[in-house]
Amino acid sequence: MSNRDSNPPFSLTLFIVFFLLLLPASSSSAKSLKYDEEDSSGSGSGYLVRRDQRRALVQTEYGDISSIDVTDGRRGPYHVQFITMEPNSLFLPVLLHADMVFYVHTGSGTLNWAHGEDDQINKVSIKKGDIHRLRPGSLFFIQSDLQTERHKLRINAIFANTEEDDPTIGAYSSVRDLVRGFDTKILRSAFQVSEEVIQSITNSTDHSAIVHAVPPTKKETFWDLEARFLKTFIGASYDGTALNKKKDKKHKKKDKSKTYNIFDTDPDFRNCNGWSTTVNERNSPLLTGSNIGLFMVNLTKGSMMGPHWNPRATEISVVLHGEGMVRVVCSSTAKRSECRNLRFRVKEGDVFAVPMFHPMAQMSYNNDSLVFMGFSTTTRRNYPQFLAGKYSVLQTLNRQILAVSLNVTNTTVDQLLAAQVESIILDCTSCAEEEEKIMLEEIEKEREEEEARKREEQRKREEEQRQREEEARKREEEQRKREEEQRQREEEEARKREKEEEKRKREEEERRTGGRREEAERRGGRREEKERRRGRTREGEATGRRTRKEEERRTREAEATGGRRKEERRSSSSSTKGTRRRSSKSPGGTRRG
Repeated sequence: MSNRDSNPPFSLTLFIVFFLLLLPASSSSAKSLKYDEEDSSGSGSGYLVRRDQRRALVQTEYGDISSIDVTDGRRGPYHVQFITMEPNSLFLPVLLHADMVFYVHTGSGTLNWAHGEDDQINKVSIKKGDIHRLRPGSLFFIQSDLQTERHKLRINAIFANTEEDDPTIGAYSSVRDLVRGFDTKILRSAFQVSEEVIQSITNSTDHSAIVHAVPPTKKETFWDLEARFLKTFIGASYDGTALNKKKDKKHKKKDKSKTYNIFDTDPDFRNCNGWSTTVNERNSPLLTGSNIGLFMVNLTKGSMMGPHWNPRATEISVVLHGEGMVRVVCSSTAKRSECRNLRFRVKEGDVFAVPMFHPMAQMSYNNDSLVFMGFSTTTRRNYPQFLAGKYSVLQTLNRQILAVSLNVTNTTVDQLLAAQVESIILDCTSCAEEEEKIMLEEIEKEREEEEARKREEQRKREEEQRQREEEARKREEEQRKREEEQRQREEEEARKREKEEEKRKREEEERRTGGRREEAERRGGRREEKERRRGRTREGEATGRRTRKEEERRTREAEATGGRRKEERRSSSSSTKGTRRRSSKSPGGTRRG
């Protein structure tokens, strides 16, 4: 009985236990697939890039080229291209701008290339599983075979991201554009051909990067001229087949033309749960001097690549077959805004990146295997470190210290480490299904939280809107009050102005009327004065007349009175004289005064 059948529940438990050891505090919630898809935002850039998010560069009936830019959150983005060629198609010559490492996924064909450091044109057959590298400055073209099975030639290629690379010029440029960019005279001198031949090239119509392969003819074709351009560019000889086999460098050329096929050698690790292999400069001279390595993992049904991390490399994986779940754990000391745990489902054609020092595990479903290949980016040797299994890094720690770190008893640690009989690729029945269930629950939880957040935001917006409306209403009310007060002030001022105007008019009218009245009064006064004067005169005259009359009367009366007095005096005198005469006659008469 296989190990898979003997103890599947314990494997699932072991997997969960080990991932619990890596999980940060509860505040660092796992990042779901929904979040990752939003990260990639349809632009083909992010931790996870779906197949339908690739950017189409070339699309013809003879093949297509698509690309993505995937980042690991530390360096990059890394540029990956997917070249698909129909049988008997030709990928036209290009000048390579960056270090290129590619893997042949399906089909077969021929690779022709040359480099400035060589003095020859190289040619090698390529087939499924082959790995090859081309250095910057290489000129190359690819032709797919016309096979009986008519398999398409599919190539996955990565272009190294080095400090010397200029990302503004792209991965490569067309040799056709380079040739046609020069003047006719320069091309005639370089190729030593007639002007008619050069004009046939410069005046030809443009076409895409992948065309139907033209069978060789006796007449010199454009492809022969481009091959001659390669010879002119690198100083190599040319015999009409784009291949020069020099006797003194035959052995050197044989080494350079040899490819490395991932299926021709035994995997680095194999058990009943699957196999894995790694290709780097140690087992392939083609990768010497490159900072790109390759790997391939094949997980059988219900298996798992054990939790592990790369201390010196970033992994960029391409799913070749099946579906699975990927779990990536972030460091507990990293900033939550920069690093979060990942949990996502992958399928054929998807690309995902895992940075260095990020523990990860890939799991296949119970109903199918999961196969993925990828590129590891490092300038130094990378030794993956596994958390679980026979070669677990925990085995190197003092168990008592490990028990203190995990806050468990020594017995628990002994049981935990003693149970690790498998290594690297582990049985993990239903692990992918369980991870997907958790992922869907997290998606639902995130959806609910997002809806709650949206509702809260909507409530806040409505509250803010209500407050704004209330403030606006208050401002309008205040404005209305100010306008009413202003209107009242204006009306009051208008009334005051009207009153003042009326008063002014009345005063003016009064002044005008008063003037006329005064004038009339003055005229009337003068008349009255005259009348008074005349009256006074008349009265004076009357008074004078009365006075005169009175005086006359008084005079008359006085005169009358005087007459009477005279008369009386005369009478009295007469009487006195008679008395005196009588007194004098009597004795003792009265003495006269």
